[in-house]
Amino acid sequence: MSLRERVEVVAKQPFNSVLLNLYRSGRDSIGWHADDEPELGSDPTIASVSLGVTRKFRLRHKQLKHLFELPLSHGSLLIMRGETQQHWVHEIPKETGIDSPRINLTFRHIR
Repeated sequence: MSLRERVEVVAKQPFNSVLLNLYRSGRDSIGWHADDEPELGSDPTIASVSLGVTRKFRLRHKQLKHLFELPLSHGSLLIMRGETQQHWVHEIPKETGIDSPRINLTFRHIR
């Protein structure tokens, strides 16, 4: 079974697209954003697989500013679904002391 198929079983969602992001070290990051592109639909399911070094994942509510932080370790699967992209933004912040890479695969369904 392929990685995509395994993720689809857990997410209970078919995917037809994947993005690969390489974070070479803690100096690489991605700022606050939502995966809210029109081609994903209004309530997309995003399944994120982490490979490599553990990195912080932050999730912040757009209005209330509630902040959650999760460590995403090697092999972890994070699923964002429903109205998450409408009401929340997320980031992978810069982190000192991390010299190993992380690969992130984000599975999506493009309409």
